[in-house]
Amino acid sequence: MRVIFLFILFILMDLSVNAQFVHPANNNAFLQYEVASVYVSMSAVDAQTMVADSVYSDYPFVASVIYSSSAIHDTLTNIGIHVRGNTSRDAAKKSFELSFNSYVPGRKYRGLEKMKLNGEHNDVSILRSKVSCDLLTACGLPSARTSYIKLYINNEYKGLYIHIEHFDEEYIQKRFPNDDTGNLFKCFYGSDLTYHGTNPTYYQNTYKLKTNEAVNDYSGLIHLIEVLYNSANANFVCEIQDVFDVDSYLRTLAVEILIGQWDGYAYNKNNYFLYERPSDGKFIFMEYDLDNTFGIDWFNVNWSTRNIYTWANANRPLYSKLLAVPYFKDRFNYHMKDILTNYFVPSSMMSSLQATQNLIANAALLDDYKGYDYGFTDQDFLDAIDQAWGFHVTQSISEYIQNRYSTANSQVLAYQNIQNPCTSGLEEFTSKNALKAIKAVDVLGREISLNTKNCIKIVSYENGSVKQLYEYE
Repeated sequence: MRVIFLFILFILMDLSVNAQFVHPANNNAFLQYEVASVYVSMSAVDAQTMVADSVYSDYPFVASVIYSSSAIHDTLTNIGIHVRGNTSRDAAKKSFELSFNSYVPGRKYRGLEKMKLNGEHNDVSILRSKVSCDLLTACGLPSARTSYIKLYINNEYKGLYIHIEHFDEEYIQKRFPNDDTGNLFKCFYGSDLTYHGTNPTYYQNTYKLKTNEAVNDYSGLIHLIEVLYNSANANFVCEIQDVFDVDSYLRTLAVEILIGQWDGYAYNKNNYFLYERPSDGKFIFMEYDLDNTFGIDWFNVNWSTRNIYTWANANRPLYSKLLAVPYFKDRFNYHMKDILTNYFVPSSMMSSLQATQNLIANAALLDDYKGYDYGFTDQDFLDAIDQAWGFHVTQSISEYIQNRYSTANSQVLAYQNIQNPCTSGLEEFTSKNALKAIKAVDVLGREISLNTKNCIKIVSYENGSVKQLYEYE
């Protein structure tokens, strides 16, 4: 099992990828070994209006907030708070968003403009979102930081919540340093990447631009979809790599399938972000909203045994067109095998899940709100790892992990090391720029030979630039 450091620089194994990606370290806003407390104080009238008449509004009601842990006790005034989510707004256990800059422009707390507090009313374990984000992170993919908090509003305990990092310009700045000024699109239900011509009006209904809103430029997104839809078969393999970080997506897809994320792109055309990197103009695919995973199902589908090559729904061109290309399918096979060997390992995952359940147990058992939507009990929380609750929770987490691990291993095809039919981005970079490499380190920061093969290496050049590379033997 590899040692995983959440702060490492990571580059996926396609030679055409040189862009830098960093996963930020957890700080006091994302405690990993403690459940912090958030105390919200606001007008009693506003508190009632927020969860009743304004439940579908994002109007930020004024509040004061205390964030408390064993290490800190911070008080902030003039904070905005509102109910958040889509279908979860109707839940008895609401989810909330705290906005630190609603009334104080530019203000941040611990580097955050917002705190997204999810009630996870579908999932009595309150584990599925976290284990999904942690797996993405371990696999070297962009993902949200997470932590747990106990939420109080006007001294009433609202229950145990998961704090999931908000996707915004702050999120991008922390993960793509010096490459953080691009367009970020939030892709809602209906975002199947179907081409509808060049008029941006159609796309704006389902693909919401979250950065650079004043410019409101959809041309790059439309071009990506046009390439996906209209490229001739003979040209597709190269043209799509010019506009899309394909290898990163194939690795993300492998995780999406393994965790049973049916509410993402491949099955439900929903819940993902696309970020257009300024450095190379390529889009990178990022997952979010990962609570309907690991055995939660509303379609009468066994996601733990579903074939990984026919996993998607119909009319998902990003899935079907990529896997129809032998090179891309082989890369998908590589990532699936790598993740099953090194990251999606039942024994390690179960150990981590048990430790997390132990951490949050006291806060979860005191949470009466967990029973308001589906009748979840304290015992249901305690049993969630090993016993299926029934209804929409069709499998326990452990049962799902073991079944998915076994069936995916039996389904995945052998990796053949098919070479990229397009010009290597590494060769192109070297020949065009003629830069001299002066130093290389591995992902742990240890200096290695510049000629080291078959590993991720971070290479420094004489002009001060740094690139993450992977060279085959």
